[in-house]
Amino acid sequence: MKILQTPLKDCYIIEPTVFVDDRGYFFEKYNEKKFEEFTGMNGHFVQDNISESSYGVLRGIHLQKGEHAQAKLVSCLEGKVWDVAVDLRENSPTFGQWFGIELSAENKLQLYIPRGFGHGFSVLSKTAVFSYKCDNFYHRESEGSVKFNDPDLGIDWKIAENDAILSDKDQNAPSFKDRNF
Repeated sequence: MKILQTPLKDCYIIEPTVFVDDRGYFFEKYNEKKFEEFTGMNGHFVQDNISESSYGVLRGIHLQKGEHAQAKLVSCLEGKVWDVAVDLRENSPTFGQWFGIELSAENKLQLYIPRGFGHGFSVLSKTAVFSYKCDNFYHRESEGSVKFNDPDLGIDWKIAENDAILSDKDQNAPSFKDRNF
């Protein structure tokens, strides 16, 4: 397993070592001890979520704020997504910057997104099954969001904007300047 730093402070790509033979494959998806040794950060998770979406679905940019903030370890179990993390920590040297990576069932990559980051993804395949491991429990009243197409962020979602399928919440999210956290 390799843990690679992204251009965003405290945000990591986890690349597993995959063992393949005529029976299929095996890999260690997560190892808390290795993660903590490399990053110096607690990687204890308390909640797993799964979503299924079709091509063009864009979920984000979401976060949990305050004492209910969540770090996430995300992966794509089926299909392919463009996954985006946005540093929304005002005291961070990478505040307001974003990083995107293709996560797929084929490449088996994961992205660790620390607390204080926004997160979203767009579905690039016909369908995708997406997994989120969270280090804190979901709390509806602590939801925050930023508009997916905010010009101050300039995120490339790898799909045409008119192909994006959005929830009402995501369509009406505040701008980066007017964020609600």
